[in-house]
Amino acid sequence: MPRASAQVILAFDFGLRRIGIASGDTVSRRAAPHSAVPVPASGIDWTAIDRAIKSFRPHLLVVGSPQNADGSAGTLSAAADRFAAALERRSGLPVRRADEYASSLEAAETLKQQRASGQRRRRVQRGDIDSAAAAIILERWLGLESERVDGDETGGRN
Repeated sequence: MPRASAQVILAFDFGLRRIGIASGDTVSRRAAPHSAVPVPASGIDWTAIDRAIKSFRPHLLVVGSPQNADGSAGTLSAAADRFAAALERRSGLPVRRADEYASSLEAAETLKQQRASGQRRRRVQRGDIDSAAAAIILERWLGLESERVDGDETGGRN
């Protein structure tokens, strides 16, 4: 059986002040955070977003879908939906959505633990949390996709 080639995926944790970015692939199913893109008062820095897409040359984009604990739309859902639609139009790439519930809290806790253990030397900044959250979003999506491929479509909101 031929070995599947890795498809690069870029994920975004949309926020009004910063957009976290992470990349991963369909073979390792792991994600790595990258520098977050600040969102100035003038709006989204599409030049920086376009530069990230050009640099990673992904096959697909994933945008976090802000949801509440009960699965209802979060306060940023409409803005994240507009961002995802604009991203798809601008890039010409397919955009998928993934549940981002509590991803920023999980990312902050993980980074805090890494700092306390000495695994991380530099101070945790907000952009670090946003990009770590994007990595969590991407790994969740990759996990759900692998379940779908394996024939099990249970296990999460998407």
